[in-house]
Amino acid sequence: QVQLVESGGGSVQAGGSLKLSCAASGFTYSSYCMGWFRQAPGKERERVALISPGGGTSYADSVKGRFTISRDNANNTLYLQMNSLKPEDTAIYYCAAGPGWSWRCRVDNTYKNWGQGTQVTVSS
Repeated sequence: QVQLVESGGGSVQAGGSLKLSCAASGFTYSSYCMGWFRQAPGKERERVALISPGGGTSYADSVKGRFTISRDNANNTLYLQMNSLKPEDTAIYYCAAGPGWSWRCRVDNTYKNWGQGTQVTVSS
């Protein structure tokens, strides 16, 4: 079965950096859309960054220029490099996967499988 396991969360001061990882198994990773989503307390879950099987990326406006999503198809791992972190980036970050390609990767309901989440806390 599909398994997504996030790691790399933690606490950091504003302006700092963190790198999240997501180890994937149980599906043909290289053929799946992959993404990072986050949910802050009292807020709706929101899309952070998405990457297609071919490596095409898209980002939420709030993280453009600060976050970078990447994928390692040889090792079935997804990454999110987060730089210049702000207190408003505080949330639980979830790795997500769904079958698709190209424009389908930019559609939220493509993502059917979710990890358990990892907490990111940014203090001012």
